[in-house]
Amino acid sequence: MKSKREKYDFLIVGGGIFGIYAALYLAKHGLRICIVEKEKELLKKASIVNQARLHSGYHYPRSVATALMSDDNKARFTTDHQQFINFEFEKYYAIDRFGSFTDSLQFERFCEFIKIRCEPVLRHPLFNYHRLEALYSTTEYTFDPILIAEYYRQELEGHTSHIEVQLYNRVERAEIQGSSWMIELSSLETGYRREVEASQVINATYAGSNAINRLFGARDIDLMHEISEMAFVTSPQVKNIGLTVMDGQFGSLMPYGLSGMLSLSSVAYTHHKVSYDNLPTFDCQALNPDCRPDFPSICSACPARPRSNSHKMIGQIKHYFADEVEFHYFTSMYTIKSKLKANYIDDGRPTEISILNENPRFYCIFAGKINSIYEVEKVVAI
Repeated sequence: MKSKREKYDFLIVGGGIFGIYAALYLAKHGLRICIVEKEKELLKKASIVNQARLHSGYHYPRSVATALMSDDNKARFTTDHQQFINFEFEKYYAIDRFGSFTDSLQFERFCEFIKIRCEPVLRHPLFNYHRLEALYSTTEYTFDPILIAEYYRQELEGHTSHIEVQLYNRVERAEIQGSSWMIELSSLETGYRREVEASQVINATYAGSNAINRLFGARDIDLMHEISEMAFVTSPQVKNIGLTVMDGQFGSLMPYGLSGMLSLSSVAYTHHKVSYDNLPTFDCQALNPDCRPDFPSICSACPARPRSNSHKMIGQIKHYFADEVEFHYFTSMYTIKSKLKANYIDDGRPTEISILNENPRFYCIFAGKINSIYEVEKVVAI
């Protein structure tokens, strides 16, 4: 006997922070939602493999739109998640003497234009001014991705009457019947298939966006992808200091939320491989049959992940600190970072929520900054 077809107001593909926030927002309006996540756990990719920066706009002197959006959402995100945010550290932005796309005057004008704090620091014992053109005290915080992930898992558990979570499942096919989507799901563990009906669909898969778009007959969004490494270090001298060196092939050191570790990234060394295909296509996928362009896996656990560049990242960031500052490597995490090809030049990270089919609605959320989770409220029709 064929099982009864389940009906939902929304089917959300992708169990990261954007998909989960969208589900919770919709559930508060009494709607029934199904989240489909192909991994065995929620929030295991880009949601936790990041620098944990709560963006205030400083990072984007060449993309004012991204800077303004970051700052707009910061206050609300901070209020909603304050128990998971590290307010207790000194945050500095700096301009390298060599090769920066932004000089000190441009950076100061940019900060003044978007009205964010930027105070020159003429002397500081922990920094190397021979390498720095300028150093600024700023106001920027970090969030704790691990604690936030656990918080949102618990929030889902409190909404089981409205939200169903299907882990280790994938979308096999989708078609329109009348004013609804008919979607076939399959269990990656048992192979069992079932058909569900949804009035609207949200694609929140980030690096997997175009694979899902194609299953629903929607157009691609123009993306590029990078296999990226986030290194984690400790330092007895600068454990309560964050430094971002602007603007070019430089790096950034940030407290990783409340963990006591520092996340370390580098424009030159964090990104190991790049794909300019709309699907994330990498040569290492030939070594791991569980990872494909249309079905990317978790890089941190992959036996074919790149060799760590942590020693290069540490060597780079040490140029900006005094000789006595020590850094001790702890571990690295890897993920696929994706961005719009249109923002390759200005390095912007705008949030795009596109309606790619009108009746029935199919949305694609593409975003890389956690404090823009609220943008879904402006677009999704309830």
